Amino acid sequence: MSKTISILGATGSIGRQTLDVAEQLGLRVAALTAHMDVERLEAQVRKFRPRLAVLTDEAAARDLAVRLADMDTKVLGGPEALLEAAVCPEADTVVTAVVGMVGLRPTLAAIRERKRIALANKETLVCAGQLVMDAADTHGAEIVPVDSEHSAIFQCLQGCADRREIRRLILTCSGGPFYGMTYEEVGKMTKADALRHPNWTMGPKITVDCATLMNKGLEVIEAMRLYRLPLDQVSVVIHRQSIVHSLVEYRDGAVLAQLGTPDMRLPIRYAMTYPERVESPAEPLDLLSCPPLTFAQPDRDAFPCLQLAEAAAAQGGTACAVLNGANEEAVGLFLAGRIGFHDIPRLVAEARAAVPAEQEPALEDILAADQAARQAVLDRA
Repeated sequence: MSKTISILGATGSIGRQTLDVAEQLGLRVAALTAHMDVERLEAQVRKFRPRLAVLTDEAAARDLAVRLADMDTKVLGGPEALLEAAVCPEADTVVTAVVGMVGLRPTLAAIRERKRIALANKETLVCAGQLVMDAADTHGAEIVPVDSEHSAIFQCLQGCADRREIRRLILTCSGGPFYGMTYEEVGKMTKADALRHPNWTMGPKITVDCATLMNKGLEVIEAMRLYRLPLDQVSVVIHRQSIVHSLVEYRDGAVLAQLGTPDMRLPIRYAMTYPERVESPAEPLDLLSCPPLTFAQPDRDAFPCLQLAEAAAAQGGTACAVLNGANEEAVGLFLAGRIGFHDIPRLVAEARAAVPAEQEPALEDILAADQAARQAVLDRA
């Protein structure tokens, strides 16, 4: 069980909920980081009194340092400072809750220090899954997923000593706010429409990814890396109620599922307490009052991002880094009101066609592919 944690991305949705869980469990906080939310990070620092606070925006970090002049917390600025937070010696667990490729290098740094990685940054495994998992093996670091789907699979695999016993992993997907719409209907949806997720409260980027189903595609790649399985052993089903968080089908026909209320504090708590389970103040799932549980196939024609992700997963190498970088850039443009909803899969597909994929890439190849994909999107937007 964790005793002291560092949180990369403390002011975002996962970071804030992690602090709620840390307070409930009585965990100490060694380091907190954010991008540029000075006011929220200042409030968190004053409450949890970490040794280190980081803002990757350097001007915001200077502002924070002035505000916290009366405290002992060290304040650093700039993206490189994330690495110091990731290797903070007091922390036994690093929660990687930043969004995007910025989480990759700090995660690798924490792995080298044999920290437990409570992984909420899916881009790390999507873009560099083989490197990350190999590094974890080499250094003896533990990776415990925080995403509700991967936490569910992680829990369903407890007691599975041989991965050959697995027939397939089944990731559940709410379907997002546009479930049941045709491709033409989806194309008319606005930013405000895309940000209305039916079940979960999340940051804007991941919420848009849920609307395009790219989030599920990224999770397919993440599952392949985490559990070292090929694409044909990872499938997706639509489950609108978000009660069954994912399932594992074993080769003898048994299917194990993890159920719970749609509350991210549950998988966060498990990542903190694993391998133990401790009492939670959360309202337990009431099977007698929850809605009927339904399952359906995803519509890959209406939501082409899922197919794009699966194609990148099949190709491997830097194809997944290209996919992710292009998607991040395209979603940013959509949130800024510069492109329409259907432009997201269009730009991702065009970037995938424009940027060649390299097999067995080194870290610098992955970072270069990410940058090339982003530029390809900007050139075509």
